[in-house]
Amino acid sequence: MLGIRGDAGGSRNRVARRPVKILVDAQMPPALAAWLRAQGHDAQAVREVGLREADDSAIWAHALQTGAVIVTKDEDFAARSQQMQNGPVIVWLRVGNSSNAALRAWLEPRLPGIVQLVAQGSRLVEVI
Repeated sequence: MLGIRGDAGGSRNRVARRPVKILVDAQMPPALAAWLRAQGHDAQAVREVGLREADDSAIWAHALQTGAVIVTKDEDFAARSQQMQNGPVIVWLRVGNSSNAALRAWLEPRLPGIVQLVAQGSRLVEVI
């Protein structure tokens, strides 16, 4: 898949594309959540759920409680995911600072692969 790696979790059988519940981390633009909603996903930015100034632990706990996938550029979430037995799915976007339009253009061809790996049970999806 185009610049996407998932961990060894879950089945590798083809899975139908279905909406994913997503929590967009604080360092990502809130417009990303709106774009993901337009793509058919249940996405919210942390500021939309009252976690704009929250630390990583609070964001982690909220995602775990609500069943949301955390979309982030923060390597700390990826490291925590590998250290914890139980936690939310992390989609780690390894992309530099860019405009909203450039971020969407970079993410759009990768989104189907991300969704597929999440549906197959990957706990950490690294997008490069």
